[in-house]
Amino acid sequence: MRILVASPRVAPGLLTLSAWDELRSAGTVRAADIDEPHVQAIINAGINVEASSVLPTYEADTVWIAPAGGTAWAQQVATDLMDTELADGAVNVEILFGSYDSAGSKVLDLVEVLDQLSLHCPWTKEQTHGSLSHFLLEEAHETLEALDSGDSDHLREELGDLLMQVVFHARIAAEGEGWNLDDVAEGIVSKLIYRNPHVFGDATVGSAEEVDANWQALKALEKRRTSPFDGIAATMPALAMAAKVLDRLDEMPQPGDDFGGRLLALVIESRAAGVNAEEALRKVIRDLVSG
Repeated sequence: MRILVASPRVAPGLLTLSAWDELRSAGTVRAADIDEPHVQAIINAGINVEASSVLPTYEADTVWIAPAGGTAWAQQVATDLMDTELADGAVNVEILFGSYDSAGSKVLDLVEVLDQLSLHCPWTKEQTHGSLSHFLLEEAHETLEALDSGDSDHLREELGDLLMQVVFHARIAAEGEGWNLDDVAEGIVSKLIYRNPHVFGDATVGSAEEVDANWQALKALEKRRTSPFDGIAATMPALAMAAKVLDRLDEMPQPGDDFGGRLLALVIESRAAGVNAEEALRKVIRDLVSG
């Protein structure tokens, strides 16, 4: 007996060859949900599928089609059948995966969840880019904190919260601004391909430094900025902003004797030593807080 599991995110009927072979050779094919798209595609391919509203019982020459996304259902049914019928020694229950979720498919689940919240949740309906802006900043800082902590599970959780903010903003834009998450992804894909010609084109590089130099040169051509300081976010932390500004200067400034000038001198010193001033200060503070 086989239990066929197919991904609801894959086009109906797009099954593996082994799945089609099992369906065509089976004495009986049953399904709990005859209207499920994969089941309808199987029926349209000329295979008779019997509808059954009861839980599967053991039948040696039968393929049961699990409900959409029913991996857990299939595993539980298989376990129950093995536990129930093991005494007679004739049980052979196999879970057959006819299709698999592709990489990134869970992002589609997130899009769907936010779509449902946007339709049915009063709080979600009221949100705008502006009302969410502080959440975006908070989640970015919490993600950075998780990264600094070295806790991989914590980092995964915080990246999920940050990803939700990206999808949320794209969902808001889809309702009135003419673009959505696909447009966001399309934009970054195009940028990555354009700025990495050593991978997607015929350019050659000999080091990571050359990759970065090519990236910056292509970015300058693309942005056509009139000032070397264009594109530096005014909301960046001061030390990080100082390092970014210094990267854009042709020569180092002469720091002053006031507090600001002395701080700038430290950033210049750290930059010369290959140290990120922002990260260095954050580490010292974190160590101080943790005792």
